[in-house]
Amino acid sequence: MSNRPVALVTGATEGIGRAIAFAFGREGYAVGVCARTPDKVRALLDALGAEGIPAAGRPTDVGDAEGSAAIVAHVSEALGDVDVLINNAGVLVARPLEELTLEEWDRTMSVNVRSLFLMTRAVLPAMRRRKAGTIVNVASLAGRNGFPGGTAYTASKHACLGFSRSLMLETRKDNIRVVAICPGSVDTGLLHDQAMLKSDPAKILRPEDVADTILHAVRLPARALVSELDVRPTNP
Repeated sequence: MSNRPVALVTGATEGIGRAIAFAFGREGYAVGVCARTPDKVRALLDALGAEGIPAAGRPTDVGDAEGSAAIVAHVSEALGDVDVLINNAGVLVARPLEELTLEEWDRTMSVNVRSLFLMTRAVLPAMRRRKAGTIVNVASLAGRNGFPGGTAYTASKHACLGFSRSLMLETRKDNIRVVAICPGSVDTGLLHDQAMLKSDPAKILRPEDVADTILHAVRLPARALVSELDVRPTNP
């Protein structure tokens, strides 16, 4: 078991999640990671280990009740109680409503919304006992605005902000901080795969920008809480 503070990152093998895992590891955290693809999880654990970062993880569908409880138990046993949970796992399907399938809608809500409840429920009892902890929910500027083709994604990110606002009010009395991060367009595969969304990769955010922003928010003194934070490209 590590003597470092522990950060658990969902959706950790690519894009923003991978950048978060390395940012926290380089900051002195032991890092728990999960994602759905076993080979990618193993490769990430190897890469973290190569930098001397204590890490543990397993393949996980964070929208599954048993899976979410199991990853928290696994990381807690290997590294220690989770000090910072970063709910980063996300699905984006951008297409007109009548072309969106029920399976795509349900998958979006499972990963983007249901997982918030399941993962937070799994870490919260230990945080309450310790009277300390931080939960970071990666929302989106789509949680404040709509866009064509974004009915499922935008609905899920509005839900993320509502969840975060209520959870913050529930937990602050136990010195638990809840932070919602709302990035604008980020240069990741999640965005590249969407025919309806066009951005100039040279002008939009990089995953490291979002990871650094989260780290800055968590670094604040325990008495200080940035409950919501927008991060957008300077000149898109």
